[in-house]
Amino acid sequence: MKIGELATATGTSARLLRYYEEQGLLESHRLDSGHRRYNDNAPVVVRRIRALLDAGLPTRVIRDLQPCIRRDGTVAECKLETLQEHLDGLDDRISALSETRASLAGLVIAAQARE
Repeated sequence: MKIGELATATGTSARLLRYYEEQGLLESHRLDSGHRRYNDNAPVVVRRIRALLDAGLPTRVIRDLQPCIRRDGTVAECKLETLQEHLDGLDDRISALSETRASLAGLVIAAQARE
């Protein structure tokens, strides 16, 4: 599959696909002409990368997770601790944002009461 075909199949730009490749997330092989060719499973890999990015994982963590990703897209226990650490970090950020929101809401309520 050519890069343009993969971009179309996944709704991802060719530039982003090259970035994934630079980050070690996506593999291709080069033809003698220098053009990239991707395996037939590349659309599945790209969708998985996008899902993990959407879950808030950085590319370095996704690269480390890849050997532990099963065919069905679930992550084997070998990286469960890494996922738990990121989940805990999200929980901490959500808690901090909730506190910040409560403070801001208090300011808004106080300002409205003075009007």
